[in-house]
Amino acid sequence: MALRDELLKSIWHAFTSLDVDKSGKVSKSQLKVTGDFDLQDFNRMCWTLSFRKNLDQRELLISNDDAFKIWCIFNFLSEDAYPLRVVTEEIEYFLRKLTEAMGGSWVEERFEDYELQLDAMQHSLSAWQLIGLVGSGHFSKGIERQTLSMGVTEVYQELIMDVLKQGYMMKKGHKRKNWTERWFVLKPNSISYYVGEDQAEKKGDILLDRNCSVEPLPDKEGKKCLFLIKSSQKSFEISVSDKKRKHEWILAIQTCVSLLRQCRPPAHREARQKRRELRLKLRAEQEELELRMSELQLANEAKQLELEDMRKALEEAATNAAEEEQRRLQTQTELQDRYQTDLEREKMVRKKMEEQVAQKSTELEQYLQRVREMEDMYRQLEDALEDEKRARQEEEAVRRLQARLLEEEATKRLELEEVHLRQQHAISQTEAEKRELEKERLAKESALQAAMQQLEQLQQERQGVLEQYQTVVKKLEDATNNTKTWKHKVAEHEGMLRLIQPGSKGQQMITNWGPAAFSDAELTLRQKKWQEGKNQTTEAQ
Repeated sequence: MALRDELLKSIWHAFTSLDVDKSGKVSKSQLKVTGDFDLQDFNRMCWTLSFRKNLDQRELLISNDDAFKIWCIFNFLSEDAYPLRVVTEEIEYFLRKLTEAMGGSWVEERFEDYELQLDAMQHSLSAWQLIGLVGSGHFSKGIERQTLSMGVTEVYQELIMDVLKQGYMMKKGHKRKNWTERWFVLKPNSISYYVGEDQAEKKGDILLDRNCSVEPLPDKEGKKCLFLIKSSQKSFEISVSDKKRKHEWILAIQTCVSLLRQCRPPAHREARQKRRELRLKLRAEQEELELRMSELQLANEAKQLELEDMRKALEEAATNAAEEEQRRLQTQTELQDRYQTDLEREKMVRKKMEEQVAQKSTELEQYLQRVREMEDMYRQLEDALEDEKRARQEEEAVRRLQARLLEEEATKRLELEEVHLRQQHAISQTEAEKRELEKERLAKESALQAAMQQLEQLQQERQGVLEQYQTVVKKLEDATNNTKTWKHKVAEHEGMLRLIQPGSKGQQMITNWGPAAFSDAELTLRQKKWQEGKNQTTEAQ
């Protein structure tokens, strides 16, 4: 699968170069069919088809062969998405390895400055941009072209040719038993040795598998730093120049055998796969985060709309409340004006009644005196209690006045009956006396007529007082509903004041101050409530 992906990337470069009109199609006459297949030759063929159109070598510090190697490295490091691009992380990885291969030191600040320029390129480069970056010498200032070429070759051999380690070592022959210097190249599943460093003439291969092993040998036959490579076919005695190289080669071969036993790819390919998986994971997390942010933004917008609707509703409610408050204030003002007018009228009526009652009733005067004594206490109550007190005083005054008017009416009737009886008695005694008293009778009848008229006037006044009494009773009920709590305060002074409440006109209790303000049933109910409150207090203690 990995080989297929690498081939597809090379083919993509070739087909993109052959597709002149960018129609996505290439004619058969432009394609070349080969019988034998070799990956390097195939890559070289695709490179030949694509580099002339996309690369200008006149401004580059590297050869065409080095550009080809960088192109292969690009195919190895690029993402598996078309058009092919290599991301910033892989660019940094390649430039680091190239700098190490050239023996230079990596300058982090220089790459960070260049990375800022990649923002406009979406943090990635194409193959030709990567070749231009290396060929421009931006990251190889002060380094010779030959050194740069050798560094590119070393990175190419490691990443593309899977060369894990290479160098000269001495090998002991199997037949002649002589020691010969060879150029060894270590790959993931084999060790090849050549006559020279140019690898023009291969002398043999040492196949590696999970059964292979490598172990150090003691010095012998004048050779030092020896180690033995055991394969499934042969064993090879190897000698190196120093202990450091001996340790490096043993460790590298053991690493290859360990990877073969674990069926794992070479370290650089495994690292590339892990980097890709990490990028995919980060990209998925970023997409998920963007999705969540989008959902949160939608939720926020919905919340904003909801808040806007709530704000509009609150503004509408505030407007309605303001209008309602304005109407309430207007109604309250009208009621206050009406109440003030009624109060003035009631004051005038009360003043007239008080003058009449003061002339006819000492008891009423005593009650009014007691009321005046209690006014100091009532002034300390709330405004609502003040209104109820006035209403109750007016009701009591009307009730007293009504009783006095009824008493005067009864007195007048008795006087009239007595006058009538006297007249009958005088008529029965003597007719003469009748004639003598005729004039007196006529005078008394005139007085009686005047008294009858006075009686009718009193009845009319009584009717008016009854209507006023009904009005006062209605106001008293309204005041009682609005001020329920004041009864508890007044209840503490029950010995000094009795509540006047509208109710049944049946038989009432008589107190030291006159008729009681409640009936026997109400008294029984109050005693029951008082006893329950007392029992609860006792249980709580």
